[in-house]
Amino acid sequence: MECGVSPIIGFRFSLYPMADDFVKVIKTALGETDTSNVWMHTDDVSTVIRGKQIHVFNVAKAIALSAAKTGKHIALSGTFSAGCPGDTAGDAYLDKSDEVANIDGTKQYVSSQFALYPMNNPSYMDIIYREVNRAKEEGVFNDTMQYASGIHGDIHDVFAFYEKAFSNARSDNHKHLVMTVSMSINSPSHGGR
Repeated sequence: MECGVSPIIGFRFSLYPMADDFVKVIKTALGETDTSNVWMHTDDVSTVIRGKQIHVFNVAKAIALSAAKTGKHIALSGTFSAGCPGDTAGDAYLDKSDEVANIDGTKQYVSSQFALYPMNNPSYMDIIYREVNRAKEEGVFNDTMQYASGIHGDIHDVFAFYEKAFSNARSDNHKHLVMTVSMSINSPSHGGR
């Protein structure tokens, strides 16, 4: 398959519970989440999920929320990618309907940072500024920093922003996109949020 043709989206991430029972927290979060709409593989470093965008973001949020429900400080770091899949292992999941498998309205504060990399797009800075301004308009912008932008708020609002930013940063002429995300949940530094 030619690079940039497949609509498949991928997310490779690592979950870091700040707890002695970190293995249990990770395995429980992965096990409790309905991953039937995505292709998933976990190794000793990270997990990758691939499929339709709506399902990849749904599963990513559900895993983070499941881990957060332990009340333990959780860090998540990962990379969303589109436009150059490199293999076809998850292509069968593109036939799934758009009905999401994980629905949980639990409120959860998240502090995070993201960086957009619109590949081969000479107007990449305009795209990044546009999405940062949209974060400000939507009330999830937290801070400007080197190499990233801070995004915070309820986990549902944060993931909704990330999914929209991911969609908005791609175009028919520039389909290859990478977006990195780092999250901190239940941190003592959040001041009881």
